[in-house]
Parts: sequence; C-alpha cells; structure tokens
Amino acid sequence: MDAYELFERHVNPGLAGLLRFTGLDVVEDHAEGMYVWSKDGRRYLDFLGLYGTLSLGHRHPRVVAAVKEQLDKMPMSVRVMISEPTALLAARLAEITPGDLSMTFFGNSGTEAVEAAFKLARIHTGKPEIITTERGFHGKTLGALSLTPKPEYQDPVKPLIPGVKVVPFGNAEAVAAAIGPETAAVIVEPVQGEGGINIPPDGYLTELRRITAERGVLLILDEVQTGLGRTGRLWGADWEGVAPDLLTSAKALGGGVMPIGAVVGRAELFEPFKENPLIHSSTFGGNPLAAAAALAAIEVTLSEDLPARAEETGGYLMQALAGLQRDYPEFIADVRGRGLMVGIEFTDADIGAIVISELAARGVLTAFGLNNPKVVRLEPPLIVERPHIDEAVGALEESLRAAREMLSGVL
Repeated sequence: MDAYELFERHVNPGLAGLLRFTGLDVVEDHAEGMYVWSKDGRRYLDFLGLYGTLSLGHRHPRVVAAVKEQLDKMPMSVRVMISEPTALLAARLAEITPGDLSMTFFGNSGTEAVEAAFKLARIHTGKPEIITTERGFHGKTLGALSLTPKPEYQDPVKPLIPGVKVVPFGNAEAVAAAIGPETAAVIVEPVQGEGGINIPPDGYLTELRRITAERGVLLILDEVQTGLGRTGRLWGADWEGVAPDLLTSAKALGGGVMPIGAVVGRAELFEPFKENPLIHSSTFGGNPLAAAAALAAIEVTLSEDLPARAEETGGYLMQALAGLQRDYPEFIADVRGRGLMVGIEFTDADIGAIVISELAARGVLTAFGLNNPKVVRLEPPLIVERPHIDEAVGALEESLRAAREMLSGVL
C-alpha cells in the first residue's frame, strides 16, 4: 500500500475521501519556499500556506538553521531547569505585542493558547461567562470548541463548557448587550479566518476595547491566524491601535517549522502562577526547538518587513480577483480580505469545491473556510511575489472558465 491508502485505512478515511474529491489524493514529498512537490514529482504553488501558518514559506533557511543549532544542543527541556530559548522568546513577545502585555504561557497550538486564555480569564475574574461571535473559530479542544459555534463540531460532543454567549461578529452593541454580572471576557478574531475572511467595520475593535474596559470585562484577541504580519500589520490589533488583555498566537509563530502556541497577557492575569506555578502547564509547550524557531521567525518577519509586504502584495492580489469577479458574477459573490488573508465567496459551496479541484489540477493549493464552505481562502506565504500571484490568478481564471463550461447546461 502507498501512503494515501495507509492514511485512508489507519488515519482518517473521511479526509482521504475529501482529498480525492478535490483532486489532491496525492502524497507530498518535499517543499521549498512557495512550492510543494508530490511523490510523483508534480509541483504545486502553495496559496493556502497551511491555513496561514507558513508566513515565511516552506523551510525558511534562517528558521531551519536555528532549529538545527538548537537540536544539536538540547531539543527538549527537562522542565526542572530554566530553558533559555523559552525565556528569550517570552521576553521578545513582551516587546512586540500591543500595550503592556508582558507574560506568556506556551502551548503547542492555537487551541491550547485559547484554552489557557479561557482559564486565565475565569481565574482572574472569578466569573464563568465568555462572549464569542457567530462564525468565530477558536479551536476544537473542548473549551475552545465551546467558543466555536458550529453545530457540526459541537453537537457530537455536547454538553459543552457552560457559560458561553454568542453574538454577531462586527456588532459592538450586541457585545455590550450580552455583558452581564457573570461575564469574564469577550473573545474575538480581528479578522475571522475560518468564518470566511470576515472583516469587521472600522472602529469595531476600538469600541470593544472601550466597552470591555468600562464594564470590567477582559478582551481576548485571537490572533492565531491574523498575527505576525498576515493582515498587513504585525498584529491584527494594530490596525486600530488596540491593546487587549490577552492575545493568542500560534500558526506563523513557529516559522512553518515547529508547532507552538502562546497566550500573552498583562502581568496581573498571571498572578495565579505565583501561588500555584503548576495551575496550568504543558510538557512540550515552548520547548527549546519551538522557541528557537519562533525567535528566528519573529526576526525574519521584522527584518524583511513582511507585514508591509503582505499589505502591498495583498492589494495586488485583491485587484486581480476583483477583475475575475466582474468577469464571473454568476460564480463569485464577493472578494474580501486584509493583507494576504483573502477570501473569495462563491454563490454556492459546490461551485467553490469545483474551483478548488480545478485549481489543484493546475497545480495551485487552496481550501475553503471551515465555518463557511462558500469561501475559498487564499493565504499564501508572505514572501509571495507578483509572478506567483499572476500564476495563481491565471490558474483561477482557467478554473472558472472550466467551471462555466461544466455548468453551462445547469445554471
């Protein structure tokens, strides 16, 4: 059996079937920069970037070198001594995150970062309720899933964590109305990723900060996807100059080489660790290999000014996609995004699936939003250049043309 058949038999048959449907029932072999090669030698332009994880592309040499150097010294912490890379990373995050965020808890993923933020908010306030948003996505562990209001994920494992209120995204007045005497925090993405690349109205984050501060409620910004340059600013919060009480990060933080998650917060929210330093812990969280990767990833992001590059190339991509929207109005309902976090909303989810499959056949990788399958998301590495965008948009135009021909007798 080849790897695909083994995956189908022993890992996830449903996912294997979905990959076959989209024409990606192939086995990956190696990757570099903007491209991935399959075992059969075919090259694919990566315009998904592991859902925003690969901001630096595949195998960025500075990140790989940092991890190799640390691997030769000490890959894992013994946890009964201080890990220097972990301490250095926490100090660096304190320098580059908004406002007076100064303390960090490390996990291995975005959902772990959200779990830690959830617990810190409850412990600090002594209150149980969290307000989340419609189509928000915060992870699939039980606490984070309770904040991710999608029945297909939630219903099979109910009952969930109690005390979660759901309000419309982008509506600060709805948040204000939902806050009650037992509300600990509000959690929101600066731009919704899995929900379909949804951009809030201008001033939304500013108003949330004002409301939560006035009402004595914590503001948690989930920057797992938006963080480290994806939207054209280092943090999504920077578009409005907002400083949250807690900020979650993951995905791009590991430089595309190591998994790592982090929640960075104000010092007073970490006071419980003084009394009980093991009140929340992770064996592998912030391990030396991951910390070395993250430190290198931050320096590459800043030294190469990738947020500004994302804003410029994202604008170029959006302009090209707007032209396709004019040419294919029966297929494309909307094009929206910020920086290199871009979504194409199709008039029907099935049309989006056809386009994803056609793009794969032309050697371009994309995917739909988990909370909005009508939206095909484009989150290429921030190192993307205009020729890569031209290549992807050309393949998309061919795919739309193929879809039009395929559906000419149906629509």
